[in-house]
Amino acid sequence: MNLRELFATSLRSLGSHKLRSGLTLLGVIIGVMTVVAVVSVISGLNAFVAENLINLNPDVLVFTKYGILRSRSEFLMANRRKPLTMAECRLVEAHCRSCAAVGAQANYGASVKLGRHKLGGVDVTGYTANADSMLNLDLESGRFFNPTEQEHATPVAIIGSDVKDELFPGTDAIGRTLYVRGYPVRVIGVQKRLGRMLGQARDKVMFVPITFLKKVLTSDEGLAIMVRPAGGMAGLDRAEDEVRTILRAARKTRFSADDPFGVVGSRAVQSVWRSITQGAYLATIIVSGMSLVVGAIVIANIMFVSVVERTNEIGLRKALGARARDIRRQFLVESAMLSLAGGLVGVALGSLAALGISAIFPATVRPQFIVLGLALALVVGVVAGWAPSSLASRKTPIDALRYE
Repeated sequence: MNLRELFATSLRSLGSHKLRSGLTLLGVIIGVMTVVAVVSVISGLNAFVAENLINLNPDVLVFTKYGILRSRSEFLMANRRKPLTMAECRLVEAHCRSCAAVGAQANYGASVKLGRHKLGGVDVTGYTANADSMLNLDLESGRFFNPTEQEHATPVAIIGSDVKDELFPGTDAIGRTLYVRGYPVRVIGVQKRLGRMLGQARDKVMFVPITFLKKVLTSDEGLAIMVRPAGGMAGLDRAEDEVRTILRAARKTRFSADDPFGVVGSRAVQSVWRSITQGAYLATIIVSGMSLVVGAIVIANIMFVSVVERTNEIGLRKALGARARDIRRQFLVESAMLSLAGGLVGVALGSLAALGISAIFPATVRPQFIVLGLALALVVGVVAGWAPSSLASRKTPIDALRYE
């Protein structure tokens, strides 16, 4: 039996029991749909976190009071640390030989006003002028502030889209003045709209020179020191070690004691994020695995029933010269085609589900996810059909023809 005849025979057999074949596919459909949808969502979230949620360039390290906190005990320990200061930032800038740039960042929550319009809860962040080379910052219009404006604590700002829409609806905000705690601040830039993500409003922001923030807004919560190594990504470890040594020496930290600060980088944030998504991957494996196992059992059961129903056909074909491997192939192909049909439906439904979810969470349906879903369905079909096809191939012609 050639391949074309084999597929034609299998299709005729499956088509003669359409309802039974369709009900058999439910387990495979659910399993494949779950895999494609969840993997697409997690992949989209990972890409989004890497490209948008982390506003640092990949080769930038940030030294802060808190760092990355994974538990309540780590938070309590970090809360007892002293905040980093501008003096320590200048110390790093003066002595770090492996650092190409050293900057600082500080935060302050405030309300911004323009006439009767008021927007509360704006995240006002102060930066050094060289921070634009370390940030993943995309401006819709305008510019970042320069070293002269930083040195003189000039009241200038880059605002987010929410601030612009609230205070300057339908007009160009560049060159206009708004007020922060009564201080006039001139807008020199507007950040590109980023939208909300995981409950975080990323457009309700304002960036000002750190000297203005410290002097005028009297922020006393310390700051974060940003470092870009001279050797790019290859110099991250060396720069981190050198800055750690400088800060520990400045604080007279004992050799055996932990660092009195935390270190944050895009790689570390992505590592923590991936550890979180691993739980989702595990849940996906469990749910889809159970569905696929159930689907395999149902397909195997239906194939056993098919072998029994077609015992006379098997005997007749063997009597006419069909070999055992021809019979085995026929039932294996039928089982694989049945499962693959479920895989196709599952891939389509999973892709549609991922596209629907993308309105809330980033989701990316990649070709490799579709191939993965179809491959899983094919494996399930082959595994489920192996025992029934082997049983069919072992039947002798005389016994099969006598079967009632």
